[in-house]
Amino acid sequence: MDFLNKILIYPIDKMPFFLIAIVLAFTVHEFSHAYFANKFGDPTAKLLGRVTLNPTVHFDLFGIILLLVAGFGWARPVPVNRDNFERPRLMGAIVSLAGPLSNFVLGVLGALVYAGLIQFDVLGSITNLKLAEAIATTFYFIIIMNFFLCLFNLIPLPPLDGYRILEDVVPREARGKMKQFEQWSLLIFLLILFIPGLREYTITPLYGAAQSMYLSFIKMFMVMFGG
Repeated sequence: MDFLNKILIYPIDKMPFFLIAIVLAFTVHEFSHAYFANKFGDPTAKLLGRVTLNPTVHFDLFGIILLLVAGFGWARPVPVNRDNFERPRLMGAIVSLAGPLSNFVLGVLGALVYAGLIQFDVLGSITNLKLAEAIATTFYFIIIMNFFLCLFNLIPLPPLDGYRILEDVVPREARGKMKQFEQWSLLIFLLILFIPGLREYTITPLYGAAQSMYLSFIKMFMVMFGG
């Protein structure tokens, strides 16, 4: 148990709640990519069974393990063939944006429900303190992780959504130059992961921003509820 606590990014007793949040966030994220790609005329993801909220089809085992121990991971990317879109660049950008946007919406909805539970003392009325704590912890991770994944995926580095969006909006000449740097993306991510100094300027600020969003939306909704 002590060994697991040393290698995991959260204490072992918090991991079930973290995993619930990650399952939900990754599933909604990848489903959103697949759904809009199919809506815009590309059936690739649908043919592969990716237009579904079944989490098992979206998960990458190594990506999840890395997320648990390093705070950085991924789900199985949804394949998209932009040539099937009527307007490839516009629709491609929307499909790419759909993933991070879905996480933002999920984070906001989670904050709305959690603020309601707090404001109307629903959690306080639960006599089982462990159950009340479990509910609160689950909502905390759902909100934080969805906001974090929204921000993280907007980073303009391949293969993240932010890079794909940028790729679709810049001139064609610039796209050609961008592709020359794609081969270095894995190295960049490894450097970010394993060099503590770099994490302090990349991953850590994103967690801080997600925390600020969490607090801001909770406060806003509590005021809305009359708190």
